[in-house]
Amino acid sequence: MTARVLVVDDIPANLRLLEAKLRAEYFEVALAASGPEALALTAAWAPDIVLLDVMMPGMDGYEVCRRLKSQPATAHIPVVMVTALTDQSERVRGLEAGADDFISKPVDTALLFARLRALLRMKQVLDAWRARAETARDLGFEAPGAPAEDFTGARLLLAGGLPEEGKAVATALAADGMVVEHAANETTAWDRLQDAAHDLALLCVPLNGGDALRLTSRLRAHGEIRDLPLVLLAGEDQRHAVLRAFDLGASDQVMRPIDPPELRARVRNQLRRRRYQDLLRESLDRSLELAVTDSLTGLRNRRYVRRHLESLLRTGAAAAVLLVDVDRFKSLNDNYGHAAGDEALRVVAARLREHLRTVDVVARYGGEEFLVVIAGEGEEEGAAVAERLRAAIGDTPVPIGALSLTVTVSIGMAVARGQAAADGLIAAADIALYRAKEGGRNRVETATAEDWGAQPA
Repeated sequence: MTARVLVVDDIPANLRLLEAKLRAEYFEVALAASGPEALALTAAWAPDIVLLDVMMPGMDGYEVCRRLKSQPATAHIPVVMVTALTDQSERVRGLEAGADDFISKPVDTALLFARLRALLRMKQVLDAWRARAETARDLGFEAPGAPAEDFTGARLLLAGGLPEEGKAVATALAADGMVVEHAANETTAWDRLQDAAHDLALLCVPLNGGDALRLTSRLRAHGEIRDLPLVLLAGEDQRHAVLRAFDLGASDQVMRPIDPPELRARVRNQLRRRRYQDLLRESLDRSLELAVTDSLTGLRNRRYVRRHLESLLRTGAAAAVLLVDVDRFKSLNDNYGHAAGDEALRVVAARLREHLRTVDVVARYGGEEFLVVIAGEGEEEGAAVAERLRAAIGDTPVPIGALSLTVTVSIGMAVARGQAAADGLIAAADIALYRAKEGGRNRVETATAEDWGAQPA
């Protein structure tokens, strides 16, 4: 997962050290030596994450963070405060200033990258929400506002831990009106989370009566609750398990022994993220339903997906486009009738939607063609998604009345190159799709440099 990282520190040696570590992991890096320089560079360069030193002359890190989070253009950018200060009150001060995380010097490299990956997953959701909000504005609709800051009634599940710790957690979070249920072991926690009625899960590491990593993996693989924020409660001695849990999809960590203000600040941050995700999935979709939905399949229509792709590409974000075409669709219509063809399109649409993430957009592009826009992914990841979609449709027959028909699709994929235009990206995918059809159908082809060059000037 590559991304742009802005490193802010007034000490040149610290800047160069973090720059070397980040570039070794293939991050794009920019450097700023002061608060004003960081604000200017954030506005001009639009980083994906800001690593921000706290102690700087003039404007300190807390003030920089507050200013970034107060501006609509930069409020969505995750800020990680990096400092030699070890007092827990400083961590809380940073979180309350709007920081998304707080890492102590000397920096634990493995933990840093684990937390960066978790924050990048969160930002991907926020970026998708912002892109869809911009699409709504372009189409003349009022985009939904920011989620409410009142957390009264939020339901949380604490998995594991001793009863005394459970009471302390519940007391701390009750100050924000949250309700905490305690599940003593993995089995009980898993059973209670099945109702999809919880807003966040707190997971003790290690987990008495179970495996914390297994529960993390199961949560992220389960369709109904895979987006549930997951906060780890773990001590220094659980470093290896924490790193693995972040890789499996954990959202954040609170260090044991638990500091109530820090716990509250981190939980609030995660609940905000969850509410943005709910807006992405529900509120905005409802507001655009009539204008941008294909009536046959229930997917987004051509008008919407083109606007969405254009707004995504304007940000310079990585994006992959998949052009999906149902093989031999005319023959299906001729042999079984248009009603059968319509049902086949509905089934194909449902399978495409089922095997994509919430942040991806799939639309009926016209006739038997579908367009998928995958944000934040490159060629390797996009090709894996395309192959998964092809198999999901072709490997299982489509039930149409008393019939069971094999329906396959051919897919052409193109990946945005720099500031690519939507027309050029779709045209390259179309050339790759034609090659997939010529190659025997029921296959995936990726646009090459020659395909881009073959487009008319």
